[in-house]
Amino acid sequence: MPNINADTQARRILAVDIGGNHIKILADGIEERKAKSGPKTSAKDAVAAIQALAHDVDYDVLSIGYPGPVKDNRPSLEPVNLGPGWKDFDFDRAFGKPVKIVNDALMQAIGSYDGGRLLFLGLGTGLGAAMVIENVAQPLELAHLPYKKHGSFEDYVGRRGLDGRGHKKWKASVFDVVSRLQAALLPDYLVIGGGQVDELDELPPGCRRGDNRLAFVGANRLWTDKALII
Repeated sequence: MPNINADTQARRILAVDIGGNHIKILADGIEERKAKSGPKTSAKDAVAAIQALAHDVDYDVLSIGYPGPVKDNRPSLEPVNLGPGWKDFDFDRAFGKPVKIVNDALMQAIGSYDGGRLLFLGLGTGLGAAMVIENVAQPLELAHLPYKKHGSFEDYVGRRGLDGRGHKKWKASVFDVVSRLQAALLPDYLVIGGGQVDELDELPPGCRRGDNRLAFVGANRLWTDKALII
């Protein structure tokens, strides 16, 4: 397990990854813990779940990966795959501790970043996307852009695409979407993560396999990496 609190001195970080199926936490000295989430999970529900998961964990600050756009350190839109009550929710007040919240794909991108131009794609309940370009972190909202037959990227390469169209067609769509985004965004390298990356027995050219635990590395960097611009 990575020591996500390396070089933080007395600051103890609780890392939180909020997804459409699970809410996960990790802190130095504990293994990953998770609780179920879903289409009825509100922001208040998530706070209660996080507090229950971390009931015996000492932490000073939180890093939260949120499955949607973030502005001014708060969700700026309601999530597609969760319940209501997220927009403008004040997590600092709810926890009584400092919180840094970013798009969940961006947190994984920050954890995966090795310099240059990185494009991160998260194959999960939907499609997460983010770039880090010369230490400047930029979330992307690509999931709901039109793709084929009145469907979106998410419809074809997210969980619905895998379950509804079958593995072979889903994989072909992943390779096609990756190729299009590489041509449009010109990354030096592309990391594919998310819960469905394990469904790929091979990766498209120019890609490497991510790991959801890199979200927790990104959670640490939000507080410790002085070169990072968000």
